[in-house]
Amino acid sequence: MEAATGYYRRKVALVTGASSGIGAELAWQLSRAGSNITLAARRRELLDALAQRIVAGGNPRPLVTECDVTRDGDLERAVTQTVCEFGKLDVIFANAGFGVIGSVKQLSVEDYRRQFETNVFGVLRSIYAALPEIEKTRGNIVIIGSVAAWTATPGTSPYSMSKFALRALANSIMPELRPLGVKVTLISPGFVDSNIRRVANDGNFHPAAKDSVPSWLVMSTEKAVRQILRAVARGKREAIITNHGKIIVAIERFAPWLIRAAIMKMNAPSAK
Repeated sequence: MEAATGYYRRKVALVTGASSGIGAELAWQLSRAGSNITLAARRRELLDALAQRIVAGGNPRPLVTECDVTRDGDLERAVTQTVCEFGKLDVIFANAGFGVIGSVKQLSVEDYRRQFETNVFGVLRSIYAALPEIEKTRGNIVIIGSVAAWTATPGTSPYSMSKFALRALANSIMPELRPLGVKVTLISPGFVDSNIRRVANDGNFHPAAKDSVPSWLVMSTEKAVRQILRAVARGKREAIITNHGKIIVAIERFAPWLIRAAIMKMNAPSAK
């Protein structure tokens, strides 16, 4: 991690969805590596608490800005505040997102629209707002996707669709922005310890909700973020985070029929 730490020293980074989970850990580790950070999210009280923790750890005070990626203008304001405070912007982590869960018969078009407004258009708003400044510094755009962009499973169609869209976006803009000196990295995590599975379909956080994923399958946020920062520092096009995520993607690439067969078997009607 030493080389990655050196890469982020004196960098300026903006992290969306910084109030918890991967976003909060990104901000913490970046600040420890010597970056100046802008914390952007909807829940101001959590951002303030994170900022206090960062300062208490002997790191530079981050900029805190209340930001909703579904609102036009919020991200432009966050970028403007960042440049006014720190003089530049080197990296944006388009991390804000949540998951709409349910079968197609249970969901409505509005559910799908709400999912895309945050997970897809929120990322696009982040990119458009940051790109002029990122071009100046020949910096990085980091898109937080998911292994769900490789393998869609029953009951997760809105979320998987949104992450498939992000993968297509990343693959399209990487060669477009490379001549401008802008590096794009797509991060595709598997199950990571975060609050995404405690956010309901309406986008509201429910802290008492139990995580439906077995704990042995979940990677710690700290370890996942170390891998994310290393991949970005190395200029990787895509990084699959978690071992089970790498296995799933490998099977999807080379033997997709295995995954289809397993899903069909798991969802076959029970014999009476």
